[in-house]
Amino acid sequence: MHLRPVSVLALAAVVSLLSACATTSPGPAEDEGTLGRIRKTGTLRLGYRESSRPFSFVGDDGRPAGYSVDLCEYVAGSIARRLALADLKTTWVKVSVADRMDAIANGTIDLECGSTTASLTRYERVDFSVTTFVDGGSLLVTDASGITDVATLANRRVAIIPGTTTETALREVLRRRLIPVTVVPVNDHAAGVAALDDDTADAYASDHSILVGVGRTSRRPEGLSLIDEFFSYEPYGLMLRRGDPAFRLAVNRALAELYRSGEVIPVFEKWFESIRTAMPLIRAMYILNALPE
Repeated sequence: MHLRPVSVLALAAVVSLLSACATTSPGPAEDEGTLGRIRKTGTLRLGYRESSRPFSFVGDDGRPAGYSVDLCEYVAGSIARRLALADLKTTWVKVSVADRMDAIANGTIDLECGSTTASLTRYERVDFSVTTFVDGGSLLVTDASGITDVATLANRRVAIIPGTTTETALREVLRRRLIPVTVVPVNDHAAGVAALDDDTADAYASDHSILVGVGRTSRRPEGLSLIDEFFSYEPYGLMLRRGDPAFRLAVNRALAELYRSGEVIPVFEKWFESIRTAMPLIRAMYILNALPE
């Protein structure tokens, strides 16, 4: 797979928005809501994705792995210390694009450790932590297709996961620029790459960093390329239940501590070795969200 350089400038204009998910003042006491349940049961329920590499996926050992998984494990440790639960148990629950918000809303999981974009529409149903990553929608394409940017998508087949912010953003760009395409719905990232491998799609649309990771799982990665264009802004956060400010504060306190200490940098480098050109933007995000006590 050929990786074109990440265009930091394409996203830099939105850095000033990264603190939009900042911590609010505490609400319920810690013996209520999610923290109260965790204290009583000694269990924190974490949601993970099966193939959202490198953020959240199943590793070779069969366990959840990835950047967001590592962040959630740090949050779990912070909550355990705060609640004095030396034996806090973390239970991992698999979620998908289709059911992740329902899993949060109905209490199946307490925190989603995936690659979910915080958006105003989603804030109507769920809540988010401070920003954990900044990405943008892009395209993984077959070299044989000749696609080099969004403009050259005309009359091509584009695989995309329905119900995602990527789908919404790409459809709007295509509508505005009058670019006709054939949309090929897929269930997950693995299916998106399979569509390219099986020649049922010419391009797969998703977030750039995810495309870097999942592109390597292709049966013929040498025949795939990432375009050097972003068509959306995707600020990620850890998704949690709406109306639970005490738990949100605990999550944000842990992340802010991780950001302030600089210990988050090795975590980033562990999972994003191939996109270090994005480091200045990500470092700015960490600084903006390293909230003081």
